[in-house]
Amino acid sequence: MTGMALRVVRSDGVLALYNGLSASLCRQMTYSLTRFAIYETVRDHVAKGSEGPLPFYKKVLLGSISGCIGGFVGTPADMVNVRMQNDMKLPPNQRRNYAHAVDGLYRVAREEGLKKLFSGASMASSRGMLVTVGQLSCYDQAKQLVLSTGYLSDGVFTHFVASFIAGGCATILCQPLDVLKTRLMNSKGEYQGVLHCAVETAKLGPLAFYKGLLPAGIRLMPHTMLTFVFLEQLRKHFGIKMLS
Repeated sequence: MTGMALRVVRSDGVLALYNGLSASLCRQMTYSLTRFAIYETVRDHVAKGSEGPLPFYKKVLLGSISGCIGGFVGTPADMVNVRMQNDMKLPPNQRRNYAHAVDGLYRVAREEGLKKLFSGASMASSRGMLVTVGQLSCYDQAKQLVLSTGYLSDGVFTHFVASFIAGGCATILCQPLDVLKTRLMNSKGEYQGVLHCAVETAKLGPLAFYKGLLPAGIRLMPHTMLTFVFLEQLRKHFGIKMLS
């Protein structure tokens, strides 16, 4: 990871590390907005009729459904994001050179058809299910368990601990699908589908599914922690109470 970062900085400059930032933000505004909205709205609605917090299996089920829908909605921006980040690894004459997320979405639709925007949608939806279970469901459960010990109050440190656990769960759960999703989105027709891609990856050994686990953890764990710490503070200051 360090070697790759140094190579990128030497060849393309520091700003190249942020290639795909607009697509990443576009993805968050579609994918994360959808899954958070569905999960929290339905969870609070269902919890109103119960005497305590939802059991973990219901949180997992709800996380899976909201993640699946969010993953599908966010697929176009996700594909452009992967392509923009992967561009630096390609020879100059093979690079797509999307100016920004909207340009990428427009060019894919114009040059490859609207259907191509949803290439890898099944994989993105599957990943959305796992990462949402790892983040939202596990965060809710971890926070509930931490508070039940009686040692910590519902404050920033509790949110930090719960989100750290959730980030680790999400990273481990979704890394195999992340590997397959990236291979499918960058493919040029060499894979016949998700199953074929999985079989070809498996030929490289079981660890091939966890290739890039450390960079994934470095990206996803701080992202998860900051998301929930900020979310809890927004709830607190905007008067939105979370059922705990």
